[in-house]
Amino acid sequence: MGETRRADIFGGQVSPSQVRIWSRVLTACFAVAIVVSSTTMSLADEDGISFWIPGLFGSLAAAPLQPGWSLTTTYYHDNVSASGNAALAREITIGQFNPKINININADVHAKNVNLGWILPTYVFATPFLGGQASASLLMGYGNNDTTLNATATASTDIIPFSITRSVALQQDTTGFVVLIPLFTDRWNAGVNNYMVYLTGDIPVGRYSSSNLANIGLGHGAIDGGVGYTYLNEKTGHEFSVLAGLTGNFENPSTNYTSGIDFHLEWAAAQFLSKQVFVGPVGYFYEQLSPDQGCAPVLCPFESRVIGLGAQIGYIFPVAGMQGYLNFKGYGEFANENRPDGWNLWLNFTLSPAPPTAQSSPPPIITKTPRG
Repeated sequence: MGETRRADIFGGQVSPSQVRIWSRVLTACFAVAIVVSSTTMSLADEDGISFWIPGLFGSLAAAPLQPGWSLTTTYYHDNVSASGNAALAREITIGQFNPKINININADVHAKNVNLGWILPTYVFATPFLGGQASASLLMGYGNNDTTLNATATASTDIIPFSITRSVALQQDTTGFVVLIPLFTDRWNAGVNNYMVYLTGDIPVGRYSSSNLANIGLGHGAIDGGVGYTYLNEKTGHEFSVLAGLTGNFENPSTNYTSGIDFHLEWAAAQFLSKQVFVGPVGYFYEQLSPDQGCAPVLCPFESRVIGLGAQIGYIFPVAGMQGYLNFKGYGEFANENRPDGWNLWLNFTLSPAPPTAQSSPPPIITKTPRG
């Protein structure tokens, strides 16, 4: 009776069996649409998460360090969201029926509460390496990711005169260990000019599941390398740092998905107000250079971009014969493409050997900001 009445509503143009078949087909289309929307909203770099977190390096990125052990701890908070076009239309082919299914999607993904904590022990070698000052670090961390997905999809065909609209609201809160990241740097100093090269990568041991809406780990390995420069004039208190790098991603064995090659550039400027305090602007530019592989044909290729601008304040102070460094910075994001945008905050504390010149000039020894 229910099927007959449904067919009558549409003028008797569709038989009960056809209604049943098309209902299942359109339901399947909706499921595909939600996957498409969630991937597209988060996108490029699988799950919307790149190995490199923009803003990772900051002021004094390439400045000399003091030989010996140091320890950096970081609290990182991220709040981002993404939505596709107001109406995302896709035409897909379903099985042997070969109809054209028009799927209009309105979706929003919101990583509303990402909190990560990292520790980064670093050893700076006293013996020069290739004429520079080498250091080795290992980043470890723990964090929480609370993400929601809300989507509405409407599917219709050119064959039958009705449409089906479905909505979904998903939420997941995940807590666990982040990826394990070794980091190697080598630095050279020439007066006020300082240069650096670095190499790092992802050992994918963080908490990850391909079925999760919210993940802490990446689910795949990656390798990243680049160069940095710092201008530091201790007489005027002027400082400027810039770092550029490339990320290559390995295939995710759980999904057979490979993110593209990513380019990241970040910069920071500072003015020392005293021997201990400095302030200044910070920023970054993130661009995906090559498309992802392994995504649905209706999605590929797609590439991501985002720009961030913000401000920082730093404070350097003695701690029991060592040097403490506290830095707080925040970024607001814009000009995003195929990537969530929002805002993020960084709070870093580094404890390192005190420099011999700590009493006479602004100490140029603060290391990079670690990632998670």
